[in-house]
Amino acid sequence: MSVEMTVTVESARTYEVRTYGCQMNVHDSERLSGLLEDAGYVPAPEGETADVVVFNTCAVRENADNKLYGNLGHLRPSKVGNPGMQIAVGGCLAQKDQGEIVRRAPWVDVVFGTHNIGSLPVLLERARVQQEAQVEIKESLETFPSTLPTKRESAYAAWVSVSVGCNNTCTFCIVPALRGKEKDRRPGDILNEVRTLVDQGVLEITLLGQNVNTYGVEFGDRLAFGKLLRACGDIDGLERVRFTSPHPAAFTDDVIAAMAETPNVMHQLHMPLQSGSDRILKAMRRSYRAERYLGIIERVRAAMPDAAISTDIIVGFPGETEEDFQGTLDVVRESRFANAFTFQYSIRPGTPAATMDDQIPKEVVQERYERLVALQTEISWAENKRQVGRTLEVLVAEGEGRKDEATRRLSGRAADNRLVHFAPGEETPRPGDLVAVEVTYAAPHHLVADGPALKLRRTRAGDAWQARQAAPPAAGPGVMLGMPSIGRPAPLPEASGCSVPS
Repeated sequence: MSVEMTVTVESARTYEVRTYGCQMNVHDSERLSGLLEDAGYVPAPEGETADVVVFNTCAVRENADNKLYGNLGHLRPSKVGNPGMQIAVGGCLAQKDQGEIVRRAPWVDVVFGTHNIGSLPVLLERARVQQEAQVEIKESLETFPSTLPTKRESAYAAWVSVSVGCNNTCTFCIVPALRGKEKDRRPGDILNEVRTLVDQGVLEITLLGQNVNTYGVEFGDRLAFGKLLRACGDIDGLERVRFTSPHPAAFTDDVIAAMAETPNVMHQLHMPLQSGSDRILKAMRRSYRAERYLGIIERVRAAMPDAAISTDIIVGFPGETEEDFQGTLDVVRESRFANAFTFQYSIRPGTPAATMDDQIPKEVVQERYERLVALQTEISWAENKRQVGRTLEVLVAEGEGRKDEATRRLSGRAADNRLVHFAPGEETPRPGDLVAVEVTYAAPHHLVADGPALKLRRTRAGDAWQARQAAPPAAGPGVMLGMPSIGRPAPLPEASGCSVPS
């Protein structure tokens, strides 16, 4: 039975949300932070242990459980020294392990799953009053996460969930078992959220789902996602629309047309390949084959010659032969991906692939992985070199360039989501502003524009960022991400058709 009550913290207690995994988890963590602040909690000061620490976990990351219990162990002395401190564990690993978490780490106060994140404040209060751990796991979604309070980390870009859950049964992926069957939001609810975000200054949104191009099947409209993209094009002030991730089996030409014909939908596509071998794709239960995948890419590039396409690939799936792996290399060569998130297959307990015969020796997987990375790096560099001399419009970002201070550059994302480091020019742009720059150098995973910015356009998003800086300072970051930032070509914690690049 769900509990409907409001929890308000009498005196401000501090919190911290630690996030691991995909964009779904990042999106959920923004909701968790919003729920806690709505209940009166405040972000913990930098460098201090919070009164409430929430782990939003990922079950598909290799050794995810070891990492969680290691982090819980590190917090045990703090808990012993401060009995009023509370520790909560949520997300996919909590949905999977449930009461096992409290058995292995009895100092944990709350365990909640993927379907009831809205219950966190109530469970924390119940655990405090009753002085015993609260474990509450639901088997179906209680409240669509997008209806919950939110603390968004960015003033200029936002995630907007179109669906949760997944109807696919990929043999390497445990996410559908933990997130449940796909549930779709109504288009009007999505568009209202987008309009609200734009009114707040956001100029880029990413439509988010485990499989966005099956959106609408639940309410009987198989063309709903293309229609949704076109509807986003009618929203004044919304300058960039992205989406992640589509499944090749459900990718339809109406979506390609919507991308090409809607000016604010970016010519950027992340579409997981996983393998270029039809035999392995069948073993993975990926309901498409290499020819179909390549056909989609061909049609995307015919409609949008400037499209930047990225992908996910798994190396060393059980039974993969050298011939199978060569099939993957062939598709990579033909596809000319802007970048690829590559993964070495590793056993995920609870998935059908975990018990398959012909598990590939680690040294074989490693050697193939290195060949794939070398090939994709070569392709990414060649594709980036084609950008040299071009003028790109860059959305200035916060925290994208790890060496910006040392190089005296700023960083941001081009329309096709390439990372660009640039010299700021006479007038320094703010995160959320747009600058036009000429690319002077290309590396495999980023571009550099060292000449002066050709044009600076100050935006409402930049105004929103500046207003945040002028507001009374928050105590701390609130949400800590255990993952790379958007678009950076680094390994991700999951590798599936439901993976969303990070």
